[in-house]
Amino acid sequence: MECTCGERGKGVSSGSVVHIENVSVLEVWARLKSDRQSVMIDCRTRAEWAFVGLPDLSGIGKQLLTVEWQTFPDNRINPQFVVELSAQLDAAGVQKDAEIFFICRSGGRSRMAAQVMTEAGYARCRNVTEGFEGPLDTLRHRGKASGWKVAGLPWVQG
Repeated sequence: MECTCGERGKGVSSGSVVHIENVSVLEVWARLKSDRQSVMIDCRTRAEWAFVGLPDLSGIGKQLLTVEWQTFPDNRINPQFVVELSAQLDAAGVQKDAEIFFICRSGGRSRMAAQVMTEAGYARCRNVTEGFEGPLDTLRHRGKASGWKVAGLPWVQG
């Protein structure tokens, strides 16, 4: 995966190719439950968190971290993404070798976020392939074909 989203060091990729493992929502849930050190980052917008909902990890004793990859309402790449997320990870005591799962709506933004955090030194960044709502179905609706919600995994309205 090559991401050429902007300037290195400002929360966006350098453009170098980094392999990011794609993990299904059910596998993510299993890994989050079994690995005490693993964490999940929701990198959608504040509007999505508020109006679409958020994964709920409280049942497995974890807290979801949230940082916008793109800012709302202008949809620009957040130039402080790496700085903001690194601060949250440090505050939560997350080590750079912990498995970190990135989720967005359908797997695109989360892949880019995982790439820049890998470049920032976090060794095990993963992309949640189906995302929270999954791809568009034949009627051009989300949340029907695949994704966190469709899989029946815990979530809450933001």
